[in-house]
Amino acid sequence: MTGTSSPPSTIMVPETGPIPKHIAIIMDGNGRWAKKRLLPRVAGHKRGVDAVRACVRACVERDVKFLTLFAFSSENWRRPAEEVSLLMKLFLNVLESDVEKLHRQNIRLKIIGDISAFNEQLQLLISQAQDITAGNTGLTLTIAANYGGRWDILDAMRKTLIQHPELTTHPELLKEELVSKNLSMAYAPEPDLFIRTGGEQRISNFVLWQLAYTELYFTDKFWPDFGGLGLADAIASYQNRERRFGRTSEQVQNHETFPSFLTGSTKQC
Repeated sequence: MTGTSSPPSTIMVPETGPIPKHIAIIMDGNGRWAKKRLLPRVAGHKRGVDAVRACVRACVERDVKFLTLFAFSSENWRRPAEEVSLLMKLFLNVLESDVEKLHRQNIRLKIIGDISAFNEQLQLLISQAQDITAGNTGLTLTIAANYGGRWDILDAMRKTLIQHPELTTHPELLKEELVSKNLSMAYAPEPDLFIRTGGEQRISNFVLWQLAYTELYFTDKFWPDFGGLGLADAIASYQNRERRFGRTSEQVQNHETFPSFLTGSTKQC
C-alpha cells in the first residue's frame, strides 16, 4: 500500500523538495463559474469534474504522491436540497465511470468523511472503488466527502480513548502521535501545499489538524478554470517558499534539525 503515516510536523521536520508530496485542494467556484455564463449551478459542478481529471493527470505527470480534494463538506448539507441531490448523483456517476480508469493508471482511491449519511448504493460504490484500487502504488487520490476537520479530530480522539482507556484517568499520557494515527488520513503525510480556488481565503474546516505547517495558496480562478496550468502556478509559488517549521532561515540553510530534547530525533529537513 502506498504511503505510511508520518510523525506530525510539530514533532519532526519532514523531508521536503521542489515538488510537494501531498497537495490538498478546496475546489471552490463551480456555481459562480456557471452563474457567470448564465448556466445552472449543476453545469459548473459537471465542468468541475473535468478539472479534477486534469488536475489528477498533472499530479501524475509531476510525480505528486498524494492529492486530496474537498468534494463535499459536512456543512454543504445546508445547500438547497435540489443541489445536494444533484451533487450526490454526480458523485455516484463519477464513481461508476472513472474507477476502472483510475485503476488502469495505478491510482489508489480513498474516500474520507462520514459516509454513513449517504444512501446504500453510494456507500457500496465507495467501498468497491476503494477495494478495486487498494493495491495500486501510484498517486493516492483522496476525496473528502461529508467531511469536516473538527469531525475528523473528534473522531480520532474517540478512537484514541477507546484504544487507550487509561487516558481517562491519566490524561498526561495523551500524545500527538496517538491522535494523529487515528485521523482519516493517517496513511498520508501532512499536506505540503494547500490550494483554494474561487477567490475565498479560508480553510473552511478542511483537514485542520494536518494543515499546521502547510503552505497556503489562494487563487481567484474558479475551479473549472484551474486545471493543469493552475496547478503549475501553485507549485511554482510553493517552490519560492522557505519552509522553516519553526526554525530560522539560517538553520534551514545549514540543514539544522529540531533540538533532540524537543523531538527525540535528529532527522534533517
